[in-house]
Amino acid sequence: MREPASGHDWLSLTAEELSIGAAYDWVVRPDCGAVVLFSGTVRDHAEGRSGVTSLTYEAYEEHVLSRLERIAEELRRRWPDVGRVVLWHRTGALVLTESSVIVAVSAPHRSEAFEAARFGIDTLKATAPIWKKETWGADDAGWAVGAQGIRDMPEMTAAELAAEGPGPTQVS
Repeated sequence: MREPASGHDWLSLTAEELSIGAAYDWVVRPDCGAVVLFSGTVRDHAEGRSGVTSLTYEAYEEHVLSRLERIAEELRRRWPDVGRVVLWHRTGALVLTESSVIVAVSAPHRSEAFEAARFGIDTLKATAPIWKKETWGADDAGWAVGAQGIRDMPEMTAAELAAEGPGPTQVS
């Protein structure tokens, strides 16, 4: 993935490996004293399933980037001092410990960086049309249990996102 030529948001849906270092390095700015980076990784279990060996992510690609743009816009509306924002998600097959999603935010102060990053990942999970299929055992696979329908951005308030807890299981 290449850094954006301009702007302060780096949004991507890609089959390429996600680089935590590249995300971190890009969001760092001299006017921002805080960087919060979240990386969701493939783990060996899921709700009601042990022995998960891999995940396959599928997305409604035509709508993901516009949804990520809306998330970044809303994030900046709520936290106007935020410096840079990374919202990345993988597609395709991923093995244990690989990053499937990265959200990174820089801001002048830690409280707004934490809040904005939390909003970014929770809203991405609730509103981006991305789904995961889990593989476990020798020949077993299925869509993640507990997944829910994709919600529209105007329906999501900060209180609703906080009340939902960790969000649906369409992303890790």
